[in-house]
Amino acid sequence: MEQFPLVLSDTTMPDEDLSLKFLALNALDLTAPASDVLLKNRLKSWFQLSGHPDGFAPAGPGTVWKRKSGGTENTERIVYEALSKDEAFRDCIPRYYREVEYKGDTFIELQDLLFGFNDPHVMDIKMGTRTFLESEVSKTMARPDLYQKMIAVDLNAPTKQEHEQRAVTKLRYMQFREQQSSTCSHGFRIEAMKLPGVPPITDLKKVKSHKEVLGTMKMFLGKKEETRKNLLIRLKNLRTKIEKSKYFQTHEIIGSSIFMIYDNEKVGVWLIDFAKTCELPDGLKVTHRHPWEQGNHEEGFLFGLDNLISTIEEVNVSL
Repeated sequence: MEQFPLVLSDTTMPDEDLSLKFLALNALDLTAPASDVLLKNRLKSWFQLSGHPDGFAPAGPGTVWKRKSGGTENTERIVYEALSKDEAFRDCIPRYYREVEYKGDTFIELQDLLFGFNDPHVMDIKMGTRTFLESEVSKTMARPDLYQKMIAVDLNAPTKQEHEQRAVTKLRYMQFREQQSSTCSHGFRIEAMKLPGVPPITDLKKVKSHKEVLGTMKMFLGKKEETRKNLLIRLKNLRTKIEKSKYFQTHEIIGSSIFMIYDNEKVGVWLIDFAKTCELPDGLKVTHRHPWEQGNHEEGFLFGLDNLISTIEEVNVSL
C-alpha cells in the first residue's frame, strides 16, 4: 500500500505516557498532520504493511494523511470523491474527508482503517493480472538497465536474443516481474500481512504457487470459521457491486488493493489505492476479467477477486 499506516495501542508504554499521547491527539489541530515531535513519539505505535514509509502522516484519532505521490496529479482524490458519492460504495472504501496542502506537500485525509480494531489480523492484497499502466510500457526501446535487473533475479529469464542484446523492453521486464508472484496466475498477490503480537510480514511478493497462496491464507485465517464466512460475505458483496457499477465498467483499476482486517469482534474489507485508476476512452468498456492485450485496458481485477474468493472458500480452517 502506497498503504495505510496502521495505528496500534502501545502496551509497552507507561500509563502516563499513553494518557499524554491520547490528550495530544485529541487536542491536535486537524489542519496539520501530527508531525515532528508528536510523530516521533508515535513511531512505536505505528506499523505500515508496505509502500513508502514517508507517504503518510497521522492527522488525528481515526484519520490519516496520505501524501500525493509524484505523477499521479489528482487521480486518487478524484476517484475517492466519485466513489464517496456512490451510495453503494461508501462502505467499501476508506471514508474520504478532503485534500489539504501542508508545507509544500499535498495530502488526502482518509479514514484510518485500523481505528477501533484491537490487535487485529491484517492483510494487503494487490489486485489484478497487471499492475502497470499501458502508458508505462508504450516505449519499445530495449533497455540495458532492465536487462540487468532481470538477470539479477533469474539469469536464465532472458531469451537468447535478449542475452545477445543485453537489453529488454519495459513491457518484457514488467511482465517478467509480474510472473514472480501469483499476479499472473491468480489475478492477485499477497503484498503483506500482520498477525497479532508479531511484526508485519512483508516478504510475501514471491508467494506464487497455489499451494503457497493457500498456505499463507490459512496462516492469516487460523481456525476462525466465522471470520472466514464473514470475510467471504463482504468480498462477494464487493464483487457484486463492482459488476453492476457503470463507474468500474468505464475505468481501468491498476495497482489497487483489497485490505482485509479482523479481530475477535469484527471484520472489515475495503478497496484502497487509486493512484493509477484511469478513465477509459469514450465508448470503451472493460470486463475486468478478459485477458489483457495492448489497447484493451483489461487488468483482471474481477478475475483476481473471483480467485481470491475461491481461495478463501478452499481454506480448511479446521486443520
